[in-house]
Amino acid sequence: MTSLNDKVAIITGASSGIGRATALLFAAEGASLVLNARGGEALDEVVDRVRRAGGKAQAVRGDVALAETHEMLVDAAVSHYGGLDIAVNNTGAVGPIKPIADVTLPEWQDTLAANLTSAFLAARLQVPAMLEHGSGALVFVSTFVGTSVGIPGMGAYAASKAGIMGLVKAITADYGSRNIRANALLPGGTDTPMAGDQAQKDWAAGLHALKRIAKPEEIAQAALFLAGPMGSFVAGSALYADGGNSAVK
Repeated sequence: MTSLNDKVAIITGASSGIGRATALLFAAEGASLVLNARGGEALDEVVDRVRRAGGKAQAVRGDVALAETHEMLVDAAVSHYGGLDIAVNNTGAVGPIKPIADVTLPEWQDTLAANLTSAFLAARLQVPAMLEHGSGALVFVSTFVGTSVGIPGMGAYAASKAGIMGLVKAITADYGSRNIRANALLPGGTDTPMAGDQAQKDWAAGLHALKRIAKPEEIAQAALFLAGPMGSFVAGSALYADGGNSAVK
């Protein structure tokens, strides 16, 4: 038996990085998947890889800043697999890299839409579907930026990602008594396309007590803990998977 047998999971941002690693791990653990990204061959490659290994996966393309994308994701989970148990809301955007006084209102609004409003839109559709199943686990991928530390030029990103913690606490207060668990996962620097070039990765590595950045698979393992039975009494929390970054600031 694997830990996610008979579970149905939505994973956004599943075409690369943390989302891709999470999709492959959850499939190996027995989950049936609905995978999202904006589009492209990379998402199809993940779906094909899951299916070739004997797993179940459906692709749903769309922008998570739009409510209709989440409607399609939940509809796919229900129509293909009969319901929804788990959601890993992983998609995000760095936004403008500039001091906060130089950030334009459209840049600010776009960053909040990608990182925080998308999380609200996800929860608004995912929670009712989970209630239909009698329980559920939501994992929102946030970041140490804006929670344990500020980084110059990343004000919009920090504010939008830090807001996820408030959403997680609200979901816990509203639905914890009905077997809905919501938690935030806060990675440190991770070797994904968002990490930049090698010089940027080396700089990020120096921020961490472990003096390296994470592999996406390491963050996926933390997501599995929060989503699966090992995290059954973890709710409303922030799990730092940041290589000791927050501990040494």
